Amino acid sequence: MPLAAAAQWQWVDKDGRKVFSDQAPPPDIPDKNIVRRAGVPVARHGVSPTPAAADATPSEPSAPAPSGPKPSGVDKELEEKARKAEEAEKAKQAAEAQKLAKAKADNCGRARQGKATMDSGIRVARVNAQGEREIMDDKARTAEQQRLQSVIDSDCK
Repeated sequence: MPLAAAAQWQWVDKDGRKVFSDQAPPPDIPDKNIVRRAGVPVARHGVSPTPAAADATPSEPSAPAPSGPKPSGVDKELEEKARKAEEAEKAKQAAEAQKLAKAKADNCGRARQGKATMDSGIRVARVNAQGEREIMDDKARTAEQQRLQSVIDSDCK
């Protein structure tokens, strides 16, 4: 095993994620959440740790803690990527909501225009499946007025 891998700290942060670092965990991490300490080799199948490592107490790290800013336990690049991905998702959702609002406004305008035409009482012709023009009777006109009113009720808010 490389020497760098032996001097690794491993702990579970407050969000339940495993964190690997070459520096000691922050002081707010309880001892029960520290999985591996630097300088204490991990016992393998059938191999016991060295006597010096076995004599070390779990609360004392074998290497002195570095003086300086405490590590946050989370990679800054990973935080930045997650933040950018979250912002991109929010922008995508906002664009989708704006697109949906525009479609509703268009549907509302067309429905109001069609309802005004139906309410005016003029003759309205439609093209049937055979491509022939046919004039709408009162029953078809009433059904179309109800359909247009339901569209207005749902999209014009």
